[in-house]
Amino acid sequence: MDIFDKCEVNMGPIGMYAKQSEGYYVFPKLEGEISDKMIFMGKERLVWSLNNYLGLANHPEVRKADADAAKAWGLAYPMGARMMSGHTKYHEELEHQLAAFVGRPAAYLLNYGYQGMVSIINALVNRNDVIVYDSEAHACIIDGMRLHFGKRFVYPHNDMQNMEKELQRATRIIENTGGGILLITEGVYGMAGDLGNLPEIVALKEKYKFRILIDDAHGFGTMGPTGAGTDEHFGVQDKVDIYFGTFAKSMAGIGAFVAGDSKVINYLKYNMRSQIFAKSLPMPMVIGAMKRLELLRGDPSHREKLWTIVNALQKGLRDAGFNIGKTASPVTPVILSGTIPEATQITYDLRENYDIFCSIVAYPVVPKGTILLRLIPTAVHTLEDVEYTIKAFSEVKRKLENNEYSKEFKIGN
Repeated sequence: MDIFDKCEVNMGPIGMYAKQSEGYYVFPKLEGEISDKMIFMGKERLVWSLNNYLGLANHPEVRKADADAAKAWGLAYPMGARMMSGHTKYHEELEHQLAAFVGRPAAYLLNYGYQGMVSIINALVNRNDVIVYDSEAHACIIDGMRLHFGKRFVYPHNDMQNMEKELQRATRIIENTGGGILLITEGVYGMAGDLGNLPEIVALKEKYKFRILIDDAHGFGTMGPTGAGTDEHFGVQDKVDIYFGTFAKSMAGIGAFVAGDSKVINYLKYNMRSQIFAKSLPMPMVIGAMKRLELLRGDPSHREKLWTIVNALQKGLRDAGFNIGKTASPVTPVILSGTIPEATQITYDLRENYDIFCSIVAYPVVPKGTILLRLIPTAVHTLEDVEYTIKAFSEVKRKLENNEYSKEFKIGN
């Protein structure tokens, strides 16, 4: 069998639907200025699918900083990996600012969040170590663990009793191998919006010897009194050993960072292969990130606007009888019962008849019979957007309950 044969006959669980869905349900093209309303297939839609939490993507100061940096430095500088020829004082300065903001002694920049998390895990553990992780861990965590030659144990999502059992199993193993335990959790779980149970996790450090790595991609900039993250929200920053955040959400940019004890960050700096052997983050990204961080730290109005929309949207949905799960973050899931065909019809109806663009998730990502509409509120949404969306969703829910999506469905229904 030729290795390329599967590329045509087995496209994978998502790719198998490519012919029917590409361009509309997957790989859609959103055009125009990044905001609450954008153009999809030639028509303006109300968009709830962008991780532009604080609305910084088109903030005038951010746009100016990006443009000025691109004009001054170009996109090529610095040329090379940081260890060889791509290191600058600006990269260091951004790291100092990030470390101070999240309350850690040191931080190190990463080119991308996904790639960075894979490399952090790969660098931290060896075959003698054991990883304990949540069943709803992000794909970047799963891929990082695939590089691990030692044991790894999963516990049901936020199930502290089962987590402790896995810590006990891990402890028995490291007593023989001489290794250590790395527990990986997320601050905000990006699909359901609920939080990792950090208070109970850190409390177990009194009973078991392990280190905690938190992926706070959705919590950085949105959670906590200053936006420093989910561990700040819970008041456990001094108990979380390694903090990981990205620029792709609240910072509306590219890149990421890892923060923690100075000796650990220094070790990662010399051992994360995805950073050692990759070109340094370009200067406009670095300068632009400093401007974004300045606005995040110094102007709480962006976070206040975000939470005004979050609270209005989530309260309105609950009052209208919707199940939005256990979200305690801006991520807002709307959970419905239905089939995959009904999920596609709902998406079509929302986009074509109500001009609402949001992400929709069905089996196998969620259990059979479940449809999840994921809304991402931002600081640029309005209360009018919220009111309109709740009204539209209420009509869609009524149609679903009346089995209208089981029939032939057309624009204008």
